[in-house]
Amino acid sequence: MEVTIAKKERKATSEKVVGHFSDKGPTNSLCPVRDILSRVSDKWSMHTIILLGKSEKLRFTELKKGIEGISQRMLTVTLRALEEDGFLVREIFPEIPPRVEYRLTDLGRSLLQQLMQLSDWANENMDEVLKQRKRYSKK
Repeated sequence: MEVTIAKKERKATSEKVVGHFSDKGPTNSLCPVRDILSRVSDKWSMHTIILLGKSEKLRFTELKKGIEGISQRMLTVTLRALEEDGFLVREIFPEIPPRVEYRLTDLGRSLLQQLMQLSDWANENMDEVLKQRKRYSKK
């Protein structure tokens, strides 16, 4: 019974993959998977989304302190890209000096949920991945 379920799950996954990835080849310039993943899968975007997910809103300096290794310029570029795609909102308060806060949008929170699923998968499978890396390095 378990083998039959596994075969059905593999078939369903294969069908889903075929539905998500067209056969138009590498010339397909607007592949949603490639387009979205290239924007959000870099380490800075992921860190930024996750850090904003921990708080309701954060200021630039709080984000910079919370993301180890990111430069001021890279954080600025990352925030602009995430804002452009609608994952976060930048709110400017007319004070002296001006105060700017960032928060996730509903779209950003829905992406955060997907990142959490990936994080769960990574935590559950890390031992196996490390075991496989060790096995591979012995070849």
